[in-house]
Order: sequence, then structure tokens, then C-alpha cells
Amino acid sequence: MRENALHLIVKKKYDFEEKLRENKIDLPPLSIETLQVNITLKCNQACLHCHVDSSPKRTEQMSKETIDKCLEILATHPQIKNLDITGGAPELNPDFDYFVLEAKKLGKHIMVRHNLTVTIDGDPTTKESKMYLPKFYADNNVEVISSLPYYQEYFTDKQRGRGVFQKSIDSLRMLNEVGYGDENNGLILDLVYNPVGAFLPASQQSLEADFKKELWEKYQLRFNRLYTITNMPIHRFKEWLERTETYDEYMEKLINAFNPAAAEGVMCRSLLSVSWDGKIYDCDFNQMLGLQIFTKKPMTVFDFNYEELMHRNIIFDSHCFGCTAGAGSSCGGAISE
Repeated sequence: MRENALHLIVKKKYDFEEKLRENKIDLPPLSIETLQVNITLKCNQACLHCHVDSSPKRTEQMSKETIDKCLEILATHPQIKNLDITGGAPELNPDFDYFVLEAKKLGKHIMVRHNLTVTIDGDPTTKESKMYLPKFYADNNVEVISSLPYYQEYFTDKQRGRGVFQKSIDSLRMLNEVGYGDENNGLILDLVYNPVGAFLPASQQSLEADFKKELWEKYQLRFNRLYTITNMPIHRFKEWLERTETYDEYMEKLINAFNPAAAEGVMCRSLLSVSWDGKIYDCDFNQMLGLQIFTKKPMTVFDFNYEELMHRNIIFDSHCFGCTAGAGSSCGGAISE
């Protein structure tokens, strides 16, 4: 009996919807401006913090049929202005180039979540070279959003694996050589910072200044913006927290840093996430937890209904505290400074 009571207490403590009620916050969808599409779980890396559980061993790939359905949705809904392609390493899907080229024809703003090292490593299975990527991105005016945990080798390699930092520097140099990071030519290169450990990121503005200074002075590298993203307590990072017996401590840290202003701006209010098999979710994190959008039935790209999606109830769970802690966290970085 005592164990059951304790379980209820813990559940309430980590109840995100209760936190919203306490603060009199209601979070209905506002729009669907971005379609974020995960086209593969395969990756050339296996990072410690990865909430997607990506690795070279994963084989899940979005089919061309499902990609074509996503393109049809983009073509018939001008309200959806942005295509955000992610993975894994999205470039490892054999139809990646096709997806980019067809979306460009539709006039959409295209973003790619690029881990930098895939350019150097290529496909871990087929050994196909990916050295063409910087020019391909520049030719198609793709906004490149690249992970770089830190501007020092030790901390980056600690999170992402030995040799990742140097490969990332080499890849950034290739992007700079085709014009990325130049404020005047419209080729946008953004970097993403995740904390190496169980703590919240520092101020996005101050970290961006530090990254720009260090990367320029040491490597003559430039980029446009830095996004800070809180490590979400799910999958691989959650398993690490549990192994180190710091899960409850981390959750308390997120809850104590709850920011109502950040809650109002959570990305699920203006974004939809599509999994490799075409299922639709409120966000990438819900996707990884299998929390599929359910209107009249579980929704996929094959029965996409804009009006139903705009009147849905967004699914929240304990991991949502990661998006609302401190300055907040989204695919576009901090929500509120």
C-alpha cells in the first residue's frame, strides 16, 4: 500500500499537465508552419545523449512512397512553409537528395539536421561518399543545422565519440568554403549545443558569443546562430541517467526551472513530426516515445487532415519539462531568454 502511495506521489510530481493547470496555461495548436520529417534512424554515429537511439546498425528508412506523400501534403497546404528533414543522419536515406530537390520546387524553406561527420564518414554500410553534401546544400539554399556539443575537442568527443570533433571541424570548413556562415549571402549555417551531462544549457546568447569567438580564433570558422537544446530524459539519455542514479535529480532540476513563458512557445504548437513509417506526432520527442496523434484514429501522412490536426489536443508527458525549463528548448533553440 505504501509503495502504491509513493508511486502516485512520484507520478504527480512529474505530471506536466498538472503543472500547466497550476499555472493556468492552456496550449492548443496555433498553426502548422513546419513539417519535420524523420526519414531514417540510421546514423554514422551513436551519441550518448541521442533520444532517437540512432546508430550505424539501425535499418529503418522512409520509403519513396511516404516521401511523395509528405511532398503532396506540402504542395496542398501553403500554410506549411518549412520542411525540416531529420534522422538519424537523414543523408543516409537513398531518397534524401530527391526529397530536397522536390521540396525546393515547391518553394518551401528546407532545413536539414546535419551531424557534420557524415560528410567525412560517408555511408557506414555502402561506403558511399558524402563529400558532395556541402555543394549540394549550397546549390539548393538549404539551411544547415549542425550538432557541435562544444568548441573543445575533449567535451565533443566525450559525448559523440573519438575523432568526432576533428571531423566536425573539417566539415565546417567545407561548408564555409562554399559560402555557409557568411552573413551576406543567405546560406545559413546554425550550430546546436547539447550539455555534456545532466544539467541545463547556459544562456544561448552568451554561448553563441563564446562559440563564435573560439571557432574563429582557433580555426577561422564562422556560422550564423547557435541553438541550445536541453537533453531530453528519454531513451539513451534517460538510460544513462538511470544507470548513474541521477534521473530523479535531473527531473527535479527541470521541474524547478519550469518557465511559463517558455511553455507558451513550445514547438508542438506550430510543428508536426512525421516518423520514418509515416505516422504523425506532436513533436520529435513524442515520436520517439510512440505517442502518436489520435483524432478519429491514429493519424498518418496517408490520411492527413489539416482541420482535425488544428483542433487536436496536444499530448504532453513528463519529458515536456525539458522543453519548458529555464529559457526553454525547441528544435529552434531557446524559446525565451
